[in-house]
Amino acid sequence: MSWRVRAIRGAITVPENTAEAIRDAVTELLDEVEAHNIIQPEDIVSLTFAVTCDLDTLFPAAAARVRPGWSDVPLLDVQQMYVQGSLERCIRIMLHFNCVEPAPPIQHIYLRQAQALRPDWLQAKVGV
Repeated sequence: MSWRVRAIRGAITVPENTAEAIRDAVTELLDEVEAHNIIQPEDIVSLTFAVTCDLDTLFPAAAARVRPGWSDVPLLDVQQMYVQGSLERCIRIMLHFNCVEPAPPIQHIYLRQAQALRPDWLQAKVGV
């Protein structure tokens, strides 16, 4: 049996800059990632949140850390590079996880207005 590291991308927009709205968005995004991909918290290598500068009331990692089984997942929050005219109030993720070969199909998750970021991946499954 051989192991491989894979990555899942995703993003979601947040309607307002409040801790509750950020917590709800992180929960929705991670619920969808887990629902559409074969992944367990103990297999996660790391999860990086990239957040636009207009979201500053809660670290997304704080919302993820309270998920069942996620207390030991390495989490990191960073600020997304600002590009004029880019999507506002957006949380992006890059989740790396271990899996056995052959690797399972991956579904990247883009929700709300973040669907515009990767329309080519919307509802698409990426194979090995």
